Amino acid sequence: MKYSGARILIEALIEEGVDTVFGVPGSCVLQIYDELYRCQDRIRHILVSHEQHAAHAADGYARSSGKTGVCITTSGPGATNLVTGIAAAYMDSVPLVAITGNVPVHLLGKDSFQEVDIAGITMPVVKHNWIIKDVKELAEVVREAFIVARSGRQGPVLIDIPANVSGAETEWKPAFLAAWEDGSTMGARAQRLSERSGRTAFTGEDIDAAVELISASRLPMIYAGGGVNSSGASDEITALADILNAPVALSLMGIGAAPRDFRLCTGLIGMHGTTASNKAVQKADLLIAAGARFSDRVTSRADHFARKAKILHIDIDPAEINKNIPADCWVIGDVKKALAAILKKIPRTIRTEWGGEIEKLKAADKAGPWTGRSRRKDDPPHPRFIIETTAKRMSFNTIVVTDVGQHQMWAAQFYPIAGPRSFISSGGLGAMGFGLGAALGAKLANPERPVVLFTGDGSFRMNCAELAVLKANAVPLLIVLINNGGLGMVRQWQQVFYGGRCSQSVLGRSPDFPALAAAYGVPAYRAETEGEFQAALERALAEIDRGSAALIEVLISPGEMVLPMVPGGKPVDEQIFQR
Repeated sequence: MKYSGARILIEALIEEGVDTVFGVPGSCVLQIYDELYRCQDRIRHILVSHEQHAAHAADGYARSSGKTGVCITTSGPGATNLVTGIAAAYMDSVPLVAITGNVPVHLLGKDSFQEVDIAGITMPVVKHNWIIKDVKELAEVVREAFIVARSGRQGPVLIDIPANVSGAETEWKPAFLAAWEDGSTMGARAQRLSERSGRTAFTGEDIDAAVELISASRLPMIYAGGGVNSSGASDEITALADILNAPVALSLMGIGAAPRDFRLCTGLIGMHGTTASNKAVQKADLLIAAGARFSDRVTSRADHFARKAKILHIDIDPAEINKNIPADCWVIGDVKKALAAILKKIPRTIRTEWGGEIEKLKAADKAGPWTGRSRRKDDPPHPRFIIETTAKRMSFNTIVVTDVGQHQMWAAQFYPIAGPRSFISSGGLGAMGFGLGAALGAKLANPERPVVLFTGDGSFRMNCAELAVLKANAVPLLIVLINNGGLGMVRQWQQVFYGGRCSQSVLGRSPDFPALAAAYGVPAYRAETEGEFQAALERALAEIDRGSAALIEVLISPGEMVLPMVPGGKPVDEQIFQR
């Protein structure tokens, strides 16, 4: 049966299990959108307000579900608007397939209307990209793209489809038929990719060396990164910690790798990490880094990070080994498989020497001297109160999404995330404006789970048009907008390191966010005290129960800071605790 390239694309996406795509139509993808219209009973398209948020929505969909996210836009500005979202997914190793239209093949490279070299532009921020110049290649490339996005260290890929390829016709062969004709299971090229990606890189000798190093340690510590969540290795991490009585510190991307109430979980490590995590890593004699890349926001002064410890690095990407911190031993491969292999061989009688020290450090963090100053009834709410109060009213399986800034760090510090794929934030790229699109994607991927977005006034100004999408699709999403009248994290650095010269970081209290939300048809409330916030939260949750999105703007003191904080260039245990 002959199909157009546009129809082949949609059939191939459905074959891959795609049920939702995010995007904005344009001239070079009109044939694709016509097929989406024809197939709307088989695949859902969500029209967003801006292409960047199509990528962020596909990203949030992927992070929260473990599936591969998909977004579609037209050529030129539609394609370039995707780039920030693609880069955010690349930095955080999120599987994403971005599909862009382009001008017809014979016009490529001739500065045609709305033509850009999107393959060249995205090359540094994708695992691979393809320009389809022959419709006969399209189905196989789509199958290959999904394997590349999901295999090894996961990440985004891009397929650029010129308009005449979308319109050209060729024989459509479903995967099972193409496989039968090839004598393979999924097509020759995809078969080779799949076999290569499924290999286990580590050897028995690698596991033996890791077990020997662990067995010799007396103060072992685990540093869990985003790779633990993406590989589904949370159970293995907590099992290893239990055997070793070892503290588990989390990177921003690793939040959820160990439940916050797990007795050995010490929480965030690094610039805004807990005292327990930052002090423990400086005392440890072995640091087991699992699915983590030793970001500068974790290590701060790298030559003083984990200064007494040997390093055991477990990661699927060999490029990460010895990149930022030299490792004494490493295991290259899927984190879950590597930890499972270690757990099979590790002695159950290892006696470590942490004793009750971790509990004491955690108790000091819980008290939080930097948040414990006396407060009056009419004082603006403290961010810790806002986040912990929200958490108490949400169910245990809530997905927390953040934008980027102070509110992001407060959410990471204070929200008791219970498990993996429950904390979604732009970690590596730190893209302001990420949150609303990502929260939309997370909710559509998980309709049975509550989703709350914590955002700031600076970030929300970058994505508020997506409120229209929440209303149009009846997405019951809770938005907590923490308004401090400025670019809070920028202002904090200016206050601490630039003599209080707040250059261009003060935004003021405008716009009127509840009025803006109401213009989009989204119920909204403003709170200026703790009592007002509690009342607004109840009203907002009632709207959520009725199937509507709801927004709460909470006015906080412009002077609130994210504490503790490690100044740049200082060791991680030299933290600032007071304003």
